[in-house]
Amino acid sequence: MSHSSVHHRPQFLSYLKDQLRRDDSSSKFEYINAAYYPSWRVYRGQLPSSLNLTIISHVFYAFLRAHEDGTIYFLDEYADTQIRVDGESGCLNAFKKLKRENPHLKVILSVGGSSGSSTFPAFAAQEASRRTFASTSRQVVERYGFDGIDVDWEHPSNPKQGEDYVKLLSTLREYLPSPRFLLTSALPVGEWCLSNIDLRATSQHCDLINLMTYDFAGCWTELSGHQAQLTSPPNPPNAFARRSVENGVDYLQAHGVSSGKTLIGIPVYGRSFLGVTGTGQPFTGHGGENGIFEYKDLPRPGTQEIIDKERCAAFCVGGDGGFVSYDNPETVKMKAKYVKDHKIAGLFYWTGTSDADPPRSLVATGYKCLNL
Repeated sequence: MSHSSVHHRPQFLSYLKDQLRRDDSSSKFEYINAAYYPSWRVYRGQLPSSLNLTIISHVFYAFLRAHEDGTIYFLDEYADTQIRVDGESGCLNAFKKLKRENPHLKVILSVGGSSGSSTFPAFAAQEASRRTFASTSRQVVERYGFDGIDVDWEHPSNPKQGEDYVKLLSTLREYLPSPRFLLTSALPVGEWCLSNIDLRATSQHCDLINLMTYDFAGCWTELSGHQAQLTSPPNPPNAFARRSVENGVDYLQAHGVSSGKTLIGIPVYGRSFLGVTGTGQPFTGHGGENGIFEYKDLPRPGTQEIIDKERCAAFCVGGDGGFVSYDNPETVKMKAKYVKDHKIAGLFYWTGTSDADPPRSLVATGYKCLNL
């Protein structure tokens, strides 16, 4: 051993230890197992620390918003930065601490959401406001030591907005360069939206596309249906019934998105259809809260859980929910197998806070099937 190698040995050992720690923490996750955390859940006592972060690789913090000039702002400043939670001020600081305690964890700030997307068309249309959005996004990410931004614009509704969406991602990538930062985006399965977007360019700018493979049926459809089926039936009764995980993934791949950049979404809730006993039937209304039951409250009391193995969907019938379509551990296992067979990046869950305890936990089932 030379004198110089002895001299640098402590430094080298420290480096090696850091690398081993980093490798050890990331080696748990051959596939991504990600969860969205909605900040408003803190008011229900579902704290950031309530997530089992040992089996979650990425947390998407929902949501931040942006003004029409592109400036990022907090959806709920009290929940985000002030409420005492997990020994910190605000949920963002709580995740900052949890990130230190879980070195493998990536935390990504999600901007937009279904009720927070109205300003996207305005600020995405102008270069100056796109740059304001990108620069203020980076400021917030760096303030909390997080890993990147998730664009959840629901949804670019015409080709012009689709073009501006891609320009927005390009500007964000400039301000959030890879590999230091992650840039992701959530997209629906519906071609009514995807056809407006240059998906190949989107894939080039983004590290991950979170494909929202759920809400295929609900109060907006004429007939009851499985809300997150893996495959669609041979003769679907309407356009909504044609939607499936498989069709969504196939569409992305056909338009230039690699499977290794795609995450499949798992709904951690069920959708209710009253007055029916199965799919493809006209319904009379919806049970639950706005037609939704949290997964932890399924199956409904007095009902039996049934698996449609052809479609890869769980459901229960009867009681206060009528026909309720959802995912359970068995369907998550089937979807995890699909992820592995098609070399997809992994799964994400909307939301981690609605999950049940093991052995019915969807997040834990996904983690085990993908990474153990």
